[in-house]
Amino acid sequence: MRWLASMMVAMALASGDVGVGLQQAQAKAQQVKKPAAQKSSAKATGAKAPKRAQVRKSKAAPRATVRARSAVKARSFVPARPSFGQLYGLQQTDDPLDLKSSVALVMDQDTEEVLLAKNDNAVLPIASITKLMTALVVSEARQPMDELITITQDDVDTEKGTRSRLKVGTQLTRGELMHLALMSSENRAAHALGRAYPGGLKAAVQAMNAKAQLLGMTGTSYVEPTGLSPGNQSSAHDLARLVKTAYDVPLIRDLSTSTGAVVRVGRRDAQFGTTNGLVKSPIWDIGLQKTGYISEAGQCLVMQAQLAGRRLVMVFLDSAGKYSRIGDAERVRRWLQGAGNADQRATL
Repeated sequence: MRWLASMMVAMALASGDVGVGLQQAQAKAQQVKKPAAQKSSAKATGAKAPKRAQVRKSKAAPRATVRARSAVKARSFVPARPSFGQLYGLQQTDDPLDLKSSVALVMDQDTEEVLLAKNDNAVLPIASITKLMTALVVSEARQPMDELITITQDDVDTEKGTRSRLKVGTQLTRGELMHLALMSSENRAAHALGRAYPGGLKAAVQAMNAKAQLLGMTGTSYVEPTGLSPGNQSSAHDLARLVKTAYDVPLIRDLSTSTGAVVRVGRRDAQFGTTNGLVKSPIWDIGLQKTGYISEAGQCLVMQAQLAGRRLVMVFLDSAGKYSRIGDAERVRRWLQGAGNADQRATL
């Protein structure tokens, strides 16, 4: 992962943004430190400031504190990393639906007719869409879904530093972990599933890559089971194959489209919800879904849905804003319903 971080830092340095920000922060910090240094000098010499001066210094102190805090924030500010799609210039691709995703694919599930395609062969990081493959290989391993698995320190995210309500020591069944991984995109749950796979984490990742090759997902590679690593990459066409295959597993269909669940975490019950609000919408008939996000991947979404009298597979990768992947799905829905029999096609 160091190569990716180095590349991002080099780009930022080349643009001058990081250097300028640090210089400004250091300059502000020096301005703030001067009054404090003068105050220390006065104490050392035993000099007493006039009462009137002490009042003025007291009034100015809060401003100095504010400036000091601003300087600290400036020093700690790190520009947002561009996604791979941005680096490749994919977000500049125009399309008649004005999609915010760099990559999009809408395909008939039964006939594989492509209704919409945008940069559909580009290979990009897929974030937590990875968890669909994790769930698929775990389900095919036929391990007991009621077997208890303990969250350990190994499941704590050291890639992105994300948080989790599944504290180390939490015990949940394999079925509960799969539920949280698919519905709530719980990273520790997904990692624990991979760790408890027959042969361990390494065997799980090998199984994920083997399954991808078996499905003809030639542009896909996995390095871990959560999606936190940008090394997990795929294309829209490959992910459409994954969605179609995962849809054939009733357990994955049910858990991914669940709207909420309560699990026992330690001494209390914890409520978890879906990361995709569309599954709660009465105007959507969704049979399978998975969301994903890391900075390198942007906002991602894959779904199987019934629209305009067809069973469709939809893929959106590297969407620009927090809600733009949902907005793109809505744009496609309105476009298909407006097309009547949905025979309109768009290749972008």
